[in-house]
Amino acid sequence: MPEQYFAGAAVHSIDHFALNVPSLDQAEHFFTNFGLDVRRAGGELELRAADGHRWARVLPASGKSLAYLSFNCYEQDLEAIGRQAREAGGRFDIDSPFKNGEGIWFHDPDGNLIQVRAGPRTMPESKSPFDVPKVGADMRGSHPRSEGRQVRPRRLSHVLLFTSSVPDAVDFHHRAIGLQLSDKSLDIIAFTHAPHGCDHHLVAFAKSAGKGWHHSSWDVATLDEVGRGAAQMNTAGYKHGWGTGRHVLGSNYFFYVQDPWGSFCEYSADIDYVSAGKPWPAGEFPPEDSLYLWGPDVPADFIFNTEVEG
Repeated sequence: MPEQYFAGAAVHSIDHFALNVPSLDQAEHFFTNFGLDVRRAGGELELRAADGHRWARVLPASGKSLAYLSFNCYEQDLEAIGRQAREAGGRFDIDSPFKNGEGIWFHDPDGNLIQVRAGPRTMPESKSPFDVPKVGADMRGSHPRSEGRQVRPRRLSHVLLFTSSVPDAVDFHHRAIGLQLSDKSLDIIAFTHAPHGCDHHLVAFAKSAGKGWHHSSWDVATLDEVGRGAAQMNTAGYKHGWGTGRHVLGSNYFFYVQDPWGSFCEYSADIDYVSAGKPWPAGEFPPEDSLYLWGPDVPADFIFNTEVEG
């Protein structure tokens, strides 16, 4: 695993991810009920959170998979990141219909297509506000269900990818695009952040027989919104998931809801934040800490990679 200090150029944010799915109609129903703004655009879907940013493209395909992952960097860092990615072993010579003239494109050792371009910062400059309502005596602390509003995530927080080698994936993305190790558990799972100020993890990697898409995580403002998000997805027919609980690594409150293709979307609140220029004590944690501090039992299919295991 890499050392915490990194002297090279680094990305500062995820701009968006592009996800292949077998049914745009199913995707539109799922992500709309999740609370995202879903727009049809030229034979694909665009996903926006409450901040208005286009966080994802959803593309028609024969099965579910990551089409590519796009990062933003500062303009002065782009050329250096291109050199770093080549030196780290990024494959620039593999054709893809997604490659365009914007930024640089390469494949990582698992075969994931990565774009890095000069673009706006989407990671917050500081830890996102977390609202803990306090209600005194002789006042109602809640409201009727009929008065509840749809939970709408504020922004994308992070993504988690399956990989055949967690140490190799962390090492490559550290040397190529500057991601820093936050915490890990053996060779099972690792969490990385961008050094310009970032949530505890921007990209996480989990061990599997091969590459795959595990989940996207979406930031909400309260623990109540985590729970209400779970309820709104249950009402919409998406009854399988995991939570509500709290992680050890990242400390965020969570609920994961399974999508129609066996991967997950997470409602996440109050994740740890690593400020720009501040050291983070990257830790080695036992497997029992790799998933949660408290919550219900982990479903058997939570770490099942449908892209390589059927």
